[in-house]
Amino acid sequence: MSESMPEITLCRWANAEDGPFPEPVFVLDGNNLPQDLSHASIVLRHAGGERACELVARGAERVLIGEAALLDSSLIETLVKALGAEKVGVWVPARRMEVNWSLDLYSNADFKCITPSHVKPAWEILKSDGSRSGTDAAWWLGQMLGRGASLALLGVDIADDTDLNLCAELEEQFGSQLWLTPLAVAEADLLPWIVFGLARNLVIPGLERYDEAAMLALREALNAQVEAAA
Repeated sequence: MSESMPEITLCRWANAEDGPFPEPVFVLDGNNLPQDLSHASIVLRHAGGERACELVARGAERVLIGEAALLDSSLIETLVKALGAEKVGVWVPARRMEVNWSLDLYSNADFKCITPSHVKPAWEILKSDGSRSGTDAAWWLGQMLGRGASLALLGVDIADDTDLNLCAELEEQFGSQLWLTPLAVAEADLLPWIVFGLARNLVIPGLERYDEAAMLALREALNAQVEAAA
C-alpha cells in the first residue's frame, strides 16, 4: 500500500466458550471464560481492578476497563503500576452526544437567544447499562491514555459524515493506540470508516470461529477497496 494509506489491522470478537484462542482476539468478560486466556484482550464492561488482576494472572494479553475507570479516574494509573502499561487498556462504548437547547436570558441585555448545550458535535461515553454518562469520549480517551493505558477500544455506530469526521479527528489524535468496533450494528459497512474516518485498527464482529483464510481475505478486500477509493 502507499505511504498515505497505512495497512489495515484486523482482529475479531471471540466467544468465551471458544477458548483457548490460537490468535489475538477481543472477548467480553464473563463467568465462562477459559482458564487459559493467552492471546485474549478481555473487555470489562463494569468490573474493576480485582477482576483485571485476576484475568492477567490467568494469561490475558490485556484487560480493557470500562465503567469502573469512568467512576474512578485513578484506577488506570493503579493498574498500570501493578500490571504494566502493555496489559492495560480502556473500553469506550459511545454514541453521539445529544444537543439540548436553552433560552439565554443573560448574555445580551437587548435580546434573548436560544443556545445549544454543545457547540461542536461529540461522542459521549455510555455506561455499562447503555445509559448516557455525559462524558465527552475524546476528552476521556486523552485522559486515560495520558494516565498510561496502552490501548483504547472505541465502540460506536457511524451513521453519517459527522460521525466520520469525529472518527478521523480521534485517529489523528491517538493513532495506533485507537481501535474501533461497531457497537450495535454488527453488519456495518466498514469501508467508509477506513476511507473517510481514517480507521486503521478494527475489531470485527460476526466471525464466530478462527478462520485465518477468512480474515486474510477480508483484510485484502478492504485494502484493495481503500486503494481504489484513494
